[in-house]
Amino acid sequence: MAGIETWRETVPALVADCAERWQLTVGDAYPAGAAGHALRVELADGSPAVLKLIYPHRESEHEADALALWAGVGAVRLLDRDDARGAVLLERCQPAAALDSLEPDAALDVLIGLLPRLWTPAGEPFHTLADEAAWWLSYLPERWEQCGRPFERRLLGAAVDALSGLAPSQGEQVLVNQDLHAGNVLSAEREPWLVIDPKPLLGEREFSVAPIVRGSELGHGRRQVLRRLDRLTSELGLDRERARGWVIGQTIAWDVDEEPGPGVEVVRWLVD
Repeated sequence: MAGIETWRETVPALVADCAERWQLTVGDAYPAGAAGHALRVELADGSPAVLKLIYPHRESEHEADALALWAGVGAVRLLDRDDARGAVLLERCQPAAALDSLEPDAALDVLIGLLPRLWTPAGEPFHTLADEAAWWLSYLPERWEQCGRPFERRLLGAAVDALSGLAPSQGEQVLVNQDLHAGNVLSAEREPWLVIDPKPLLGEREFSVAPIVRGSELGHGRRQVLRRLDRLTSELGLDRERARGWVIGQTIAWDVDEEPGPGVEVVRWLVD
């Protein structure tokens, strides 16, 4: 991600500022994330928490707003925020096992229970799925060419067709999370499982299954991918074809690269 290494150089100073502001005792850092830096901390009263510094970029711009709206329902609680520093103080999940430690169908049971609790009506300041789809469409064909046509044109065409058709014809708009996969759900004490690291959008419910279906956390294979799509859409009462289209569109938008990720194979299975 462009600029993140420069941002990481500012992290020690940001941690020091946040520790002073919130009177934190700073502990060990979690493994470095793709778009942030999180540390175990203790509050002034000795209770555990997490300090997270968010790399400023489009997808996580309103992470704190999403957590505030959910207010701890199915997601970690937002204890405080410092928007100027891109810092959030969060409830700490303990024992913090990732959901993908469960057997895949058991993990899907958890996700099927969590998703309706997260589909909250919302408005400003969140980006809309329609705007996000327009952004993906604005760069996809050119990016595909620049990367040396790293996968078949028919997959690019399927993504463009899906995004063009789905965005203007959506159903009810709710808060959806474009990165809700089994690695971003942790075991906790307050609730059995809590969502972390949201990348929120306002869009129709069908979009919510995209990161779960395309992700390899619960198995990477044609049978596993189709089972996830079938279970999520049937048990949550979602339109399967719209959900399938969103998986295709978002996956190609996120995976168009000189060395595309495993999501391209997922798209092949869904297109075929």
